[in-house]
Amino acid sequence: MPGDREISWPKLRSVLGVSRLSMPSAEAALAVTGFERGTITPFGTTTPLPVVADERVRGRQVSIGAGAHGVAATLDGDALVAHFHALVADVTD
Repeated sequence: MPGDREISWPKLRSVLGVSRLSMPSAEAALAVTGFERGTITPFGTTTPLPVVADERVRGRQVSIGAGAHGVAATLDGDALVAHFHALVADVTD
């Protein structure tokens, strides 16, 4: 999602078809992804996970976390969506 936007929990719940969502504990996030919270990236997770991309990443360059604090990667948004077969939807405000 673009850095100037925030996740819209109601929109995300609707897109995922669930009535509740919660953030995992720091320990659970590390166990599932292999990354500390604040550094999680879809690349190289220990458990393959579905990716949801805000519709605004299409057609632009995007900067995503790269697995460590203060490290980022700049990528083509369309290529990122295609690589992960991401679900693209309006999920931010």
